Amino acid sequence: MAALNVVPFVSVDNMMRLVHAAGIETMLVRLAAAIAEDFSRWEAFHKTPRVAAHSAEGVIELMPTSDGTTYGFKYVNGHPKNAAGGRQTVTAFGVLADVGSGYPVLVTEMTLLTALRTAATSALAARHLARPGSRTMALVGNGAQAEFQALAFRALMGIDTLRLHDIDPAATEKCRRNLARFGFHLTACASTAEAVRGADIVTTVTADKRNAVILGDNLVGEGVHVNAVGGDCPGKTELAPEILHRAGIFVEYEPQTRIEGEIQQLAPDHPVTELWRVLSGEMPGRRDVREVTVFDSVGFAIEDFSALRTVRDLLAERPFYDDLDLLADPDDPRDLFGMLMRAGPPRLAA
Repeated sequence: MAALNVVPFVSVDNMMRLVHAAGIETMLVRLAAAIAEDFSRWEAFHKTPRVAAHSAEGVIELMPTSDGTTYGFKYVNGHPKNAAGGRQTVTAFGVLADVGSGYPVLVTEMTLLTALRTAATSALAARHLARPGSRTMALVGNGAQAEFQALAFRALMGIDTLRLHDIDPAATEKCRRNLARFGFHLTACASTAEAVRGADIVTTVTADKRNAVILGDNLVGEGVHVNAVGGDCPGKTELAPEILHRAGIFVEYEPQTRIEGEIQQLAPDHPVTELWRVLSGEMPGRRDVREVTVFDSVGFAIEDFSALRTVRDLLAERPFYDDLDLLADPDDPRDLFGMLMRAGPPRLAA
């Protein structure tokens, strides 16, 4: 039995080993299945909008939830200006804990894991919201999240054609280069208008923290599914509001998305459908082939919970982790001070 003070810790290096051992697309499929399973028991979870500390530079957030047996949270930041200094725009780590004892059972990096779970959620939603037979996706915004989105849509939807656009041509070239070996039909496009031409699905995943019209109303035709990923905090949107007024809108957790998502542009009573209702069969997704659908994705704590428990389960198969000496564990639980003193220098005799 492991010492009570030792907690499995998954570093970035071990997360990469774990993903490659499982296979990237297999990992995405497994994450999507866990998210679908947890969304199907939505009422079992404690839910709250994430706790956010905003600044002029970005945002730092905590995303907690519990199903009554297990507790999970993620620390995550969003700082768009970081890229100019060679840092990640988004970084994260997470903890899974046992509700009965309060002891953590997993500590892990979640920068890579968040990219994977975000993409898995996008593709899971699209399976219910995009037109059957969709094969072409426009990726508008070719930064850190783009390749994960592409592979998730391939693994879960069969997307085989990608039309890429970013205001930075170097980002598009990076994305094209990274995806070249996966067998996609890839086209680098000079504009958003060119990228969306003929696309069944349009994914917007830009980083700039501002209200922007990345996707204009005139660019979204009948039957298109919009996977809006980049608008994820107050004052940060990507879609023209006219798109929202004529679309069926699907969200993760409505109270949070009203604050952070594309629907912050709409009246508080504008109708939306929470995705769990579609996954459980309580509500329909796409109603007909002509309907425009929007998945207003901001990320929610239950998705992180699903990702954390997926990693926990994978570690039982592939122990890619280090033992983290995290918790004080005195021989007598009441004698924490004595443990501290015994670790000090020897006392001199009087």
